[in-house]
Amino acid sequence: MSSNEQMLFEKLQALPPQQRAEVEDFVDFLATKARKRAALDRLLAIAPALDAAGVEPMTEEEVATEIKTTRADRRARKQQEQK
Repeated sequence: MSSNEQMLFEKLQALPPQQRAEVEDFVDFLATKARKRAALDRLLAIAPALDAAGVEPMTEEEVATEIKTTRADRRARKQQEQK
């Protein structure tokens, strides 16, 4: 473990449980933000290929429908996993 990691670990250990939970939430937020950014970068990387292939862009309504469907599928899977 590097000295920076050790120092961060010691600071974390010194925090009360409630603040540790906040730090954990923030770390989760940062990880989610990084995953979303990576997904957006991958999506934007294929845009020129789609354009060159003549694929028509989706309308805002089509995008909204896709998002709604995907979220519903995720909720259903999550409920299934909890059973």
